[in-house]
Amino acid sequence: MILKSTLGEVAKSQAANIKNFDYGIKRELLDRISFKGGFALIISGIRRSGKSTLAMQASKKLDRFYYFNFEDPRVKGIDAQDLVKLDDVLKEMFGETDYYVFDEIQNVSDWEVFIRSKLDEGKRFIITGSNAALLSKEFGTKLTGRNLIYELFPFSFKEFLDFKKLAASPRSFAEYFNEGGFPEYLRFGDNTILTTLLNDIISRDILARYKIRNQRVFTKMAVYLLSSIGREFTYNGLRKLFDLGSTNTAVSFVSYLEDSYLIFTIPKFDYSLRKQVSNPKKVYSIDNGLTLANSISNSEDKGRLLENMVFLGLRRNHKNLFYFRGKKECDFLVREKNKIISAIQACYELNDENKGREFDGLEEAMNKFSLNTGIILTYNQEDEIMLKDKKISIIPLWKWLLDAK
Repeated sequence: MILKSTLGEVAKSQAANIKNFDYGIKRELLDRISFKGGFALIISGIRRSGKSTLAMQASKKLDRFYYFNFEDPRVKGIDAQDLVKLDDVLKEMFGETDYYVFDEIQNVSDWEVFIRSKLDEGKRFIITGSNAALLSKEFGTKLTGRNLIYELFPFSFKEFLDFKKLAASPRSFAEYFNEGGFPEYLRFGDNTILTTLLNDIISRDILARYKIRNQRVFTKMAVYLLSSIGREFTYNGLRKLFDLGSTNTAVSFVSYLEDSYLIFTIPKFDYSLRKQVSNPKKVYSIDNGLTLANSISNSEDKGRLLENMVFLGLRRNHKNLFYFRGKKECDFLVREKNKIISAIQACYELNDENKGREFDGLEEAMNKFSLNTGIILTYNQEDEIMLKDKKISIIPLWKWLLDAK
């Protein structure tokens, strides 16, 4: 229970802060966001990726809205009943409005009850949150069919260029390739920002929330997976490597990391869902800069960093991604409406030693899924190859990122 006076003090100080809010560069996702009657707009993503900024950018065209950030330590333990009091406080202090901007809503227990009741009254919300599982759980109960979800990632290459005021080129891409897209890190260039970010996510969003007892082992596994981008893993292998009590523990640990947006996993393609679940998965990181700042080994493997960046470029626009392995391997398959629509290889540099492997794996995938075109994304090579009746485009990743859809 939070006192009404405390809620008022916090709301007043936060309102004063947003008067001088730095709206930063326009985020690409902004053009997709629009208020629709009866829907809560949910901006979900990793900490420090700019969710609050995007929410404020979306609210800029409104004459008046209520704002509250639930990360404020003065309201720790706030629940749905406190939200009713907060609503009264906001009305008393700022007058009537139909619009709310609520930051980091996952800190409020049973928040969806209040939101649903207000949606029924015709109110409209922009809500940000940093935990995909908690948000999706609430969507599946009180907010089914009443929410529109937007996933925000750290800066894309285009946003990075805008932020840094640079032109697209191999040189500017080299910066992005190693620095990643977290706005605060790009502003100050201090690696401590990225190491602290990882620690905050692990301690605040995972260890405390899920009451994990063996915190040291969990942290070691998190760093291991961040350092293993582009590599395969199995849950049983993680169980053995970290001496976990069961494979289910490994499954849970990986899901916590995915829900916090630190890592992503993709399955090996198979028409059998059972085999998709049991086959090894590949792991990727939310950001190259975060990986490099926190890796324990092999952080200079440029090929895997490039593959990670290809994954991120695809994942911004597609959720159904797979890797393919027949006789050979293809790094990425994109599926839409139960159909594979593209096959993509990631290769830092094509040369005489690897070109056969890269072409063969891509061609096998193209043949299996009846694709006439395929793509090989490289650091800075460009070409076009015809294999019988199939076209393979070799594209510099920096150019592809500018047009990725």
